[in-house]
Amino acid sequence: MDDDPLVRAGLTLMLKGAPTLQVVGAVADGAQVQAAVAEHAPDVVLMDIRMPGVDGIDATRRLRARRDAPEVIILTTFDADEHVFRALRAGAGGFLLKDTSPEGIVEAIRRVAAGEPSLSPSVTRRLIAHLMPEEDDRRRADARRVLSALSEREREVALAVGQGKTNAVIAGELHMSVGTVKGYISRILTKAGLDNRVQLALVVHDAAQDGRP
Repeated sequence: MDDDPLVRAGLTLMLKGAPTLQVVGAVADGAQVQAAVAEHAPDVVLMDIRMPGVDGIDATRRLRARRDAPEVIILTTFDADEHVFRALRAGAGGFLLKDTSPEGIVEAIRRVAAGEPSLSPSVTRRLIAHLMPEEDDRRRADARRVLSALSEREREVALAVGQGKTNAVIAGELHMSVGTVKGYISRILTKAGLDNRVQLALVVHDAAQDGRP
């Protein structure tokens, strides 16, 4: 979803050459996103931020509220802190800059489709730094309240997700199957009212901002 026809054409051409990926549609306006998703039922949507009508972040929030919500990757030239945090809190599972290599975009699509987050290095640094200090106390309290409602095992899984570990690594460390890990993550997201594991990782980070998870 991008308002630049050259960008849309380039991405479509590049993705059509990637094995196992299929491009099912492209639109130029954020207001067209819902209808396009309803028609084509994609697994992953690549979303620009600045589009006419409805911007990419609002379009992402609306998409992720659907029962059959696709995963969303923000693909943009703008990596300001405001955009990063708004996009991830809206439910985006990935945030990439448009200078990401074609191979990197393809890999990000596959990761996000599998339920794993995919972020540009600069975005990862922002999450580690976690700016917007004026909201720190409120976010920390909210995050700890969320984690305190989890069982001990759910908390272990949540902390592992917050450390950026994959389902396979979590399964090995906690001596459970990958399917069991996925089940735990699904229950945690439902219990916490979260949309995806990126938001869960933010909650874990918020809770541990002073070094105490």
